[in-house]
Amino acid sequence: MSSEKLDSFSLGKVWRLTKAAIGGEEQDFTKGDLRVGMFVLAVPMVLEMVMESVFAIVDIFYVEKLGAQAVATVGLTESVQTIVFAVGIGLGMGTTAMVSRRIGEGDVVGARVAAFQAIVLGVLASIPFLVLGQVAPDLVLRLMGAEPDVIAVGADYTKVLFTGNIFLIQLFLINAIFRGAGDPSLAMRSLWFANAINLLLDPCLIFGLGPFPELGVAGAAYATNIGRACGVMYQISHLIRGSGRIHLYRANLRINLGVAWRLFRVSIWGIVQFLLATSSWVFLMRIVAQFGSEVLAGYTIAIRLVMFTFLPAWGFSNSAATLVGQNLGAKQPERAERAVWLTAHTNAIGMTLMGLSFILVPHLFIGVFTQQPEIAANAVECLKMLAWGYPMYAYGMVLIQSFNGAGDTTSPTLINLFCYWVVEIPLAWSLALSLSMGPAGVYLSIVIAESLMTIVGFFVFRRGRWKAKMV
Repeated sequence: MSSEKLDSFSLGKVWRLTKAAIGGEEQDFTKGDLRVGMFVLAVPMVLEMVMESVFAIVDIFYVEKLGAQAVATVGLTESVQTIVFAVGIGLGMGTTAMVSRRIGEGDVVGARVAAFQAIVLGVLASIPFLVLGQVAPDLVLRLMGAEPDVIAVGADYTKVLFTGNIFLIQLFLINAIFRGAGDPSLAMRSLWFANAINLLLDPCLIFGLGPFPELGVAGAAYATNIGRACGVMYQISHLIRGSGRIHLYRANLRINLGVAWRLFRVSIWGIVQFLLATSSWVFLMRIVAQFGSEVLAGYTIAIRLVMFTFLPAWGFSNSAATLVGQNLGAKQPERAERAVWLTAHTNAIGMTLMGLSFILVPHLFIGVFTQQPEIAANAVECLKMLAWGYPMYAYGMVLIQSFNGAGDTTSPTLINLFCYWVVEIPLAWSLALSLSMGPAGVYLSIVIAESLMTIVGFFVFRRGRWKAKMV
């Protein structure tokens, strides 16, 4: 299958490759047509991220019916929750880099050892968030600038969601193992299973349908945790049964301090990288919160829609990371570079089309989630402004993930530090408050900073130092 061409893009070829991708047919991504390799990796990764997008959208769809305070609770809590995402994704970047490099080298045992160390590190990393959720959920909301009525409505949601973060981090890490090994279909199916459970439980636990208790906004958090826990159990069953390229035997279930330390060293910059990025969103949310619950609710809905399109684009970016890692392991750096540009151009086409849709008919998307005029107006303003940067975002995502796939997590960390903290946060504060642009100043700062990140990433990528990175 890996030698098959996509020259004519015949429906028959596309269908056969799609079945191979979703079915998890084993491929060698260090040989053959790169377009086929990208396609087979990207299809399940994009579908995985589409479901993650649906996960976020469905939550806000139901919660919006509880009022602006409930939506604001979700927005504020998940702004802090992005710190947890930073830990999970950062560890996942190091895991994908190390596992993919070992697979490219033909060292399957080394990949198994790295996989188990990642799981152990994930358990340790989740403990502080569990404690915070149990001890001070109201403090989390207060620090984010929540109004008293928002805290009264949302403290239980924050407590439940933070307590279940062990499942979120493991879901990220084990899927990173699957992706690094070249088994994106397993990652896709585990996330689909987790999110299907959440989709079923969301309305039941929020509104008390049938035999279920009516838990309000906290019901969304319970549904999320249960879904993610089911997804992790599904992942572990495949690791133990050896359904994919990574099979954890009893001999692999040992802590290897040397491998764990190397993984931590690679991952710590990934964690800092995403912490810089995601914590910047916390500060942006804090600035937006000063303009009231309706503005905050509109911003939350618009950002959810943006994430809906970003996550599938990250699917393409993750496929580039796997191709880079495995081809560097196979001593083929030029093939790794070609894979990056092929993926970036493809990603840009889809993102540009979606950005145009948000610019031309934003009400069509926003109207699905709210009929309240003031919230809708704020959401439309945010969505239209952010959509102008979509082509730049597409290239930036792939370039940054390519560094990470090579194990060079330092370069994108420094890029994030400059673009988000030296440029975006001061600019957002100045435009929104000092120059009295209001929320529009925050939205404009996002477009400028993300576009700058792509430009800087391009020049760093062209220098080529990532090709010599050892993992």
